[in-house]
Amino acid sequence: MASVPRLPAAHAPPRTSIPAALPFLCPSSSPRVAPPPATGPRRLVAVAAARAMPWPHVLTVAGSDSGAGAGIQADIKACAALGVYCSSVVTAVTAQNTVGVQGVHAVPEEFVGEQLRSVLSDMSVDVVKTGMLPSAGVVKVLCDSLRKFPVKALVVDPVMVSTSGDTLSGPSTLATYRDELFSMADIVTPNVKEASKLLGDVSLHTISDMRNAAESIYKLGPKHVLVKGGDMPDSPDAIDVFFDGKEFIELHGLRIRTHNTHGTGCTLASCIAAELAKGAKMLQAVQVAKKFVESALYHSKDLVIGNGPQGPFDHLFNLKSPLYKMGSRQKFNPDDLFLYAVTDSGMNKKWGRSIKDAVRAAIEGGATIVQLREKDSETREFLEAAKACVEICKSSGVPLLINDRIDIALACNADGVHVGQSDMPAWEVRELLGPGKIIGVSCKTVAQAEQAWKDGADYIGCGGVFPTTTKANNPTLGFDGLRTVCSASKLPVVAIGGINAGNADSVMELGLPNLKGVAVVSALFDRECVMTETRNLRSILMNACARS
Repeated sequence: MASVPRLPAAHAPPRTSIPAALPFLCPSSSPRVAPPPATGPRRLVAVAAARAMPWPHVLTVAGSDSGAGAGIQADIKACAALGVYCSSVVTAVTAQNTVGVQGVHAVPEEFVGEQLRSVLSDMSVDVVKTGMLPSAGVVKVLCDSLRKFPVKALVVDPVMVSTSGDTLSGPSTLATYRDELFSMADIVTPNVKEASKLLGDVSLHTISDMRNAAESIYKLGPKHVLVKGGDMPDSPDAIDVFFDGKEFIELHGLRIRTHNTHGTGCTLASCIAAELAKGAKMLQAVQVAKKFVESALYHSKDLVIGNGPQGPFDHLFNLKSPLYKMGSRQKFNPDDLFLYAVTDSGMNKKWGRSIKDAVRAAIEGGATIVQLREKDSETREFLEAAKACVEICKSSGVPLLINDRIDIALACNADGVHVGQSDMPAWEVRELLGPGKIIGVSCKTVAQAEQAWKDGADYIGCGGVFPTTTKANNPTLGFDGLRTVCSASKLPVVAIGGINAGNADSVMELGLPNLKGVAVVSALFDRECVMTETRNLRSILMNACARS
């Protein structure tokens, strides 16, 4: 069921978050008046409730990296970047820098156990993430502690060899991993080198090899396996293989050309742990983690720290100046799909309005996302209009996408693109646009929706729900087709095709999973007053959501 997003910044009243457990609430059009501050017993109850609010908590059990690129330092930074508290149990102290590892001092097993008892007995840990476990004894101590103090999930990153080639765990530790720790793990995240060692130095050179390795490691006991292919130099993409015991899923990402890759494995596992602590499902957590690492590598690719062959990367790139951001927005919000306005050059000309005026009117009426679909405009004219629309949308906090034209999206620094099945696949679009941009894909079938997710799209447009004249040869799916795709989609969905003020409420009242909103063309732009039509449609959608 769709949730009602914020109004554009220029029109939005102050908003408070609504706990997920509460029934759906639509905000009223007028600002709410805050109640007077609580006093006496009421204030004590309020303070107690505030203190009881859970803070997602990850405990990292790993080694310390003096260079701060990997280990517990990377884990803490990654969790902080994703808004999760991270405590730490240090298993070893290393002397290392960008050149390599110069020394390792293991923390006594008894003291590792004391650290674990200290944190787990007091601090309500949600997820434990493991990194460097230097001895079989430390692995056993960890397993004993987790049996005594169970947590929601265990993420195991089997750190055995540093990227520089230094050995961090011996053969006896590998055996204990396999025999004791893996059976307790919710996910194990080896890279190809670690997967090879876990399986007796088998050769891993292809995606098929990675699948076989994932299946073999799964048989050792974990609920999920992620074999990471970032170290496979012959692959043009960074491809990871996820296996849940039933299905193999290939996760494609950009291969960022940089030497600042120290700590990628630690960071990925910590991000998975952080998302699990926040309540995400495993597949979703893995996808978020992969995108975070990809973005961090991209934004840090030209940084210089140290003189060695492998430098650290910046986990906190989102806190930096706009120079480090891919466009005007930092993160895609599925709620932005609520009222998706798609411009049309022919309709704008019919009513004597410019693209710029049409976009401004739609935003003033309450559109939450805008797509420029200008099939008939000349490239130079379209680019100039797109640049103007980017500024309008940026000032209002509304994302702007370009239909099909990736060249225009790059040239005007739009927030993303929307492509169809006959256009460039989403993974190729991502290679051109880089991380951080929004990518939507039109889909009519479950298979197309699944492929869009695998290719790294952010959302899908599903339709046509009703007959439409804005696109030739567009079969009508109806409610049944929309329901089938929405129920299977792992991505947020916006309904498209023939939607207008007379039928939009019936779409939203379906209450379909992942359906976040409707996309509209002629119902807004083939009208005399775009702002009035948009405002009316938004009101219809909000009322429909309230009823459902």
